[in-house]
Amino acid sequence: MVWTKTTRQQHERMVGRYASDLTDAEWALIAPFLPAASVLGRPRTTSMRAVMNALLYVLSTGCQWRSVPHDFPPRPPLQRYFYRWRDQGIWGRMNAHLVAMARQAQGRSMVPSVGIIDSQSVPTTQSGDPSGLDPAKRIKGRKRHIVTDVEGFVLMGQVHRADIQDSHGAVSLLQALAAECPLRHILADRVYRGPKLLGAVADCGPWIIEIVQRPAGTKGFQLLPRRWVVERTFAWLGRNRRLAKDYEATIASAHAWLMIACIKLLVRRLDQARN
Repeated sequence: MVWTKTTRQQHERMVGRYASDLTDAEWALIAPFLPAASVLGRPRTTSMRAVMNALLYVLSTGCQWRSVPHDFPPRPPLQRYFYRWRDQGIWGRMNAHLVAMARQAQGRSMVPSVGIIDSQSVPTTQSGDPSGLDPAKRIKGRKRHIVTDVEGFVLMGQVHRADIQDSHGAVSLLQALAAECPLRHILADRVYRGPKLLGAVADCGPWIIEIVQRPAGTKGFQLLPRRWVVERTFAWLGRNRRLAKDYEATIASAHAWLMIACIKLLVRRLDQARN
């Protein structure tokens, strides 16, 4: 392996029991966004840091809940916190705050003006429902639809059936994004052409949707300006084995794991930037 600045930082951060464990600096970034213990009922006995480490272990290895090592908290509280935070929208809010912090660390404005949209179809298991067939890629499962900034940080993500066309799935994604992030320019590939998408998002804001296409006559792979950023983000997220396939019974859980993967990427980038 060739040692680079990035690989050396990744090697030096492996100070816990498992490579997926949070460092002290990474935990300090996440802890403020987790709900405080309730003053009612029994005192909390489970470490929130241990819960996060367990969730990141499941994300990284793709193991089943029952296969989580015994030195993590038991399975029932792990699942209880995962589902509770999923339903409370914790993961999405945490990702949004960390994106702003990561952009600031890169010397950029906390509020982006340019977004890049794309989707990725992944197969589901037999328990995964609802799902559909993506006729273009011949994959029966679901689509992960994301919008990134120019650094590759995920601004918004949604999961839906794979048989929903990209231009149709983008409508709800961009409408949700408009309420959170006032973008001015969106880069997309040719599957997002057509009046349906442009008409549906016309009321969301003064956006310019630019279709980036390969030059006429070009054959084979072609690196498209700025479009490669979102493809790189999918590659980053794909390093987590839980995302290699959609194992979740519900779309809500599939979206939660997508957001946790984005959070993992962001806290590591922020920790590296500070060092």
